[in-house]
Amino acid sequence: MYKISYKTELHVGKGALQQLSHYKNEHILVVADPFLKTSGTLDAILANFDDSNDIVVFTDIVPDPPIETVVAGIKSAGDKPISIVLSIGGGSAIDASKAMYYFAKKQGAFSEAILIAIPTTSGTGSEVTSFSVITDAERGTKYPLVTKEILPILDADLVLSLPGNITADTGMDVLTHAIEAYVSTKATDFSDALAEKAIKLVFEYLPKAYKNGQDVEAREKMHAASTLAGMAFNTAYLGINHSLAHAAGAKFHVPHGRLNSILMPHVIQYNAGIEFNNRNRQATDKTVASRYQDIAKLLGCSASSPVSGVRQLVEAIKKLQRKLEMPTSLREYGVKADAFAQYKVEISEAALHDGCTPTNPRVPTAEELLKVLEKAF
Repeated sequence: MYKISYKTELHVGKGALQQLSHYKNEHILVVADPFLKTSGTLDAILANFDDSNDIVVFTDIVPDPPIETVVAGIKSAGDKPISIVLSIGGGSAIDASKAMYYFAKKQGAFSEAILIAIPTTSGTGSEVTSFSVITDAERGTKYPLVTKEILPILDADLVLSLPGNITADTGMDVLTHAIEAYVSTKATDFSDALAEKAIKLVFEYLPKAYKNGQDVEAREKMHAASTLAGMAFNTAYLGINHSLAHAAGAKFHVPHGRLNSILMPHVIQYNAGIEFNNRNRQATDKTVASRYQDIAKLLGCSASSPVSGVRQLVEAIKKLQRKLEMPTSLREYGVKADAFAQYKVEISEAALHDGCTPTNPRVPTAEELLKVLEKAF
């Protein structure tokens, strides 16, 4: 028996921002990425609100938002009876706003508030997930939080000017979400359907969005893929691709989607129990390998066996990485050998205890996670 819950109401499509005009006489805490303020995008979004609203803007958002950012955001509202927490930006802004919403309610503030998210990247799916990841910078650790109350507004106009490297990074994050949800131990027919559609959309439209940021159709499709993948992993959860990315990201500060991309081929081979650089190419876990085989077939590969399916899926991912001009190793990204040697054991231990690890299709040891990480280096 399992429980499926999709209560989130979404406003999707061109002009979706006009929904903001319906709110009047509200006290609003806006949590936004700082560049949105300097670019004028934030003012353009907030112009949709009626003048009767009282708006406080907080833009001190940084990647991997630390606990201090969450506290500062709550304090920025002062004693105002916040009725709407409005998040505008990428995963960091949305994660930070979720944490502010969560902790403020725990403290008895924002008690009547609703949470609205307007993503300006197509990657995290954070606008439809219950999860928020906050960093303890002093300890170099990431912590997950959960809140289920959120109203997403998806307008592709907001991602037309997204730079190519961010388009690639966030798009590969979408793919990681979908693939991990598909092979998760908690995968269902419902999450499978969402993940399958997201995977197809990424392979078809991410290269187009990367090549031409003004391709409105590609941008809309990637916005949809991000949300679909988010809905998939919100019920099926993730795996060690994210566990390792969380732990390594806290140490090496590689963009989350880029780190997921680097790890993905190695995680897939580990989960299926296949080493393509060895003569023995039998899948040690044919059940998991057959799930990857299904994804390969979805992409039009012949995938005549679980082993060939895994191989073709890995090659398809590497081909996509080349189209997006992405690094395929931590070393290529710029992580130094001495830094890697210093932290690799600590990262593998942290990944073992990460909240995403329990639903990975293969139960890992710290030593096995270390080997995956070393291959990615």
